[in-house]
Amino acid sequence: MDPAERAQAARARVPRIDPYGFERPEDFDYAAYEEFFSTYLVILTKRAIKWSKLLKGNGGVRKSVTVKRYVRKGIPLEHRARVWMAVSGAQAQMDQNPGYYHQLLEGEGSPSLEEAIRTDLNRTFPDNVRFRKTAEPCLQKTLYNVLLAYGLHNQAVGYCQGMNFIAGYLILITKNEEESFWLLDALVGRILPDYYSPAMLGLKTDQEVLAELVRMKLPAVAALMDGHGVLWTLLVSRWFICLFVDILPVEKIFSEPGSLSMTTITRLRESCRAALQAQS
Repeated sequence: MDPAERAQAARARVPRIDPYGFERPEDFDYAAYEEFFSTYLVILTKRAIKWSKLLKGNGGVRKSVTVKRYVRKGIPLEHRARVWMAVSGAQAQMDQNPGYYHQLLEGEGSPSLEEAIRTDLNRTFPDNVRFRKTAEPCLQKTLYNVLLAYGLHNQAVGYCQGMNFIAGYLILITKNEEESFWLLDALVGRILPDYYSPAMLGLKTDQEVLAELVRMKLPAVAALMDGHGVLWTLLVSRWFICLFVDILPVEKIFSEPGSLSMTTITRLRESCRAALQAQS
């Protein structure tokens, strides 16, 4: 079978929509994906078995060296919501505030907040079939509820562009409005409190740190950016505000810091360097 025939056969076997609802791009290499996944599936299966034993044995998720090691290697999709809820503290918050999420939605609204959220609904994951208006059910309504509830809950933040992608991804993982709300609260309210505050000090700090790292590790890229007078804040703000949800591969989103292998980091760095220098 020649390469073209292999590619066509792989395209027929690999679903056009991934497990999260995203359409694969037109230039997606189905043959390479199938070849990679045929070997990686063995690893995923072993990992899933270990997680199942761990969760069954504990009766819950407790922070430990073992859990930390497992998280760094990756949480199977079927366990991800449960583990995230536990290790982030979102589960504890939800248990301590029964009915609070629904009270927010049933209480007094905010026209300006509602309008800001509606503006971004159609822009959220346009390549995901579950967020399209033709989907049944359409997750845009779920997304609206989560963002509205959070804006009413944390009025100092309200709604910021980029939060729609974070909440949308949480909804895809949890398939639960209330859990997505409490996970969003954990991220925006406790884990990254200075990202979405009016001063955005945490966001600005991380942008400057990234710029300095590029100057140290990729001086040619830094010189290229400086030569064109491109401000780093204009380039990377979206990456950080969206927490890389629409940038990194979906399986790497919200991984623990340090969980990306050096091989992956090197490949990302070199591919970005090559792409930038090719456009200079």
